[in-house]
Amino acid sequence: MLKINREYIMSDATNEFEAISTIHGALEPLNDEARTRVLTYIANLLSINSADLHIRDVAAESVGGEDIQGRDTSKFAKQIQNFSTFAELYATANPKSNGEKALVAGYWLQECQGGDSFTGAAANKELTNLGHKLLNITDAVETMKRKKPMLILQIKKTGSGRQGRKLYKISQEGVNRVLVMVGG
Repeated sequence: MLKINREYIMSDATNEFEAISTIHGALEPLNDEARTRVLTYIANLLSINSADLHIRDVAAESVGGEDIQGRDTSKFAKQIQNFSTFAELYATANPKSNGEKALVAGYWLQECQGGDSFTGAAANKELTNLGHKLLNITDAVETMKRKKPMLILQIKKTGSGRQGRKLYKISQEGVNRVLVMVGG
């Protein structure tokens, strides 16, 4: 019969609960983007590999009712690294809406091609090459910006008025969403 050290288990559980309570209290007043930045920073500070974390994708829940809690997204990330072309990524992700098409194109430019950010024009060029040109890429990106949490972030605008060029970045939630699309 296995003998369990109850004192050790209770102490460990108590310490974990206190840490969760403290972190929750600190994050509660922040918005979703700030929470993501704080958690990402802390994970990096503590040398926690994000691929080792199990992720619950809130963005996927809001669209399809999926809950990937407990699914390790690292296998999806490895699968994406094996795509040598945008066409392969696009076909596997199989985006349904214009917003999802923009998200997958942005993911390709930012994550797979190593860019820090992307423009709507560059994303639409990738889509055009596949025969999926969007009539208004800005509207498609705006739908992803309006999601809670935001899947695409606008980080810069140059020029004035409607003709100004905008620079975008896929949020961590957006990255997770593409991982779910590829893996699910």
